[in-house]
Amino acid sequence: QLQLVESGGGLVQPGGSLRLSCTASGFTLDDYTVGWFRQAPGKEREGVACISASGRLYPLDAEKGRFTISRDNAKNTMYLQMNSLEPEDTATYYCAADRDYIPQAMCTYGHVMDYWGKGILVTVSS
Repeated sequence: QLQLVESGGGLVQPGGSLRLSCTASGFTLDDYTVGWFRQAPGKEREGVACISASGRLYPLDAEKGRFTISRDNAKNTMYLQMNSLEPEDTATYYCAADRDYIPQAMCTYGHVMDYWGKGILVTVSS
């Protein structure tokens, strides 16, 4: 089955850290631009961070440097390291992969993707 599966979400206190993972199955991520998106309650989905197959990032400092996207093609997995979490970061986080987008376009305009994960909830609360 061709799919992306997120893991690593949950409840964290303000100021804490989480690392989200997204693993592809049924296909390899090597040639794909991949990215993380989030949707908070009552808000539209927004791009958080995206990275090309060659490692080009957009934006260069996601969430003012608190979030870092990375990928490990050997593990067919992408990651989102989130530090100094704030209650405003509470959202469902989604990973996505697409062959044709460049990172800036994916994060800014991306809606129709080759693959979307089902999403994972991150709650930042004391």
